Amino acid sequence: MHSIATLPLAVAAEGGFNPLDPTTFGGALWTILIFAISVPFIWMVVMGPIARALVERDDHASQAIAAAEKASAAAESARAEVEVKLGEAQADAARVLTEARERAEVREREILEQAKVEASGLLEAARTAIRAEQDKALATIRAEVVELSVNAASKVLQRNVSTEDDKKFVDGLIGQEAKS
Repeated sequence: MHSIATLPLAVAAEGGFNPLDPTTFGGALWTILIFAISVPFIWMVVMGPIARALVERDDHASQAIAAAEKASAAAESARAEVEVKLGEAQADAARVLTEARERAEVREREILEQAKVEASGLLEAARTAIRAEQDKALATIRAEVVELSVNAASKVLQRNVSTEDDKKFVDGLIGQEAKS
């Protein structure tokens, strides 16, 4: 039995066909003829499907590249849009913050004005209350002075000066003294 590696030599030794032997032109002719006849079948069965698969693979790769470029452009567009919206949001935030500060300043001025008005009102009320208390105290002191004057006059005169006319007279004298 012969191995596959030694088969062409064994066939040549037995006088058979050896396609690698350059002395036999007929064998080479048959080899070329068989190869030429089998090429269309090889192309249809083996090479055609491989070529179609390679073309399809190239088409898929081209489509994937085009889709990736389109996605990249869309991502760039979306990034630019997000940056624009972010800028608008920052501008809006700054505007809202400015408006809030302005409203706070206006409200602060209003509160200060209101506090000044209330303080002024409280001060005026306190002054009025002080004047009323002063007037009340002066009236009490005058009544006491009238009473003391009548008592002193009755002791000096050694009689009771308690008539209403005497009190009015002394009140009038004290009132004139207080005015001058």
